[in-house]
Amino acid sequence: MTKAELKEILDRVLTWPPERQADVAHMVELMEEQDSSALRLTDDQAAEVRRRLAGPNPRRIPAEEVFKRFRSS
Repeated sequence: MTKAELKEILDRVLTWPPERQADVAHMVELMEEQDSSALRLTDDQAAEVRRRLAGPNPRRIPAEEVFKRFRSS
């Protein structure tokens, strides 16, 4: 992304309602916080995260499904 493209986006953001602008500001603050964090995944850990996201364990079900099953009992 070029600086001109980024500026176009930021100019549009300035036309949004104040609450939405605050959301954008908060997201940027979170990104800056992550960048300054000393916590980092090793290459092996990052590879494991990518592997798990690509192929979730078929023997596990999402928490929402568990709660739905308990509620219907």
